Amino acid sequence: MGDDSGGNDMELIWRSLGACRGLDPDMFFPETEDQADVAKMVCSGCDVRISCLEHALASREKVGVWGGTTERDRRRIIRHRRRVA
Repeated sequence: MGDDSGGNDMELIWRSLGACRGLDPDMFFPETEDQADVAKMVCSGCDVRISCLEHALASREKVGVWGGTTERDRRRIIRHRRRVA
């Protein structure tokens, strides 16, 4: 989840196809776990979830739900990838 400013054309394409398109962006910057779960449910049915997640991992997004993951989830993914690399 994010705004559509900047980035290359491919980035803009996947963002325009997200299940989050048109929803309140604040939904994806939750303050509680329950709110994060709601955002993750939106992501769970998204066709571009993996692209969104890879963007968040590559750009080290510190806040928000991206590709169905929280910051904590993304830190785990990064640690796992480092171990298997």
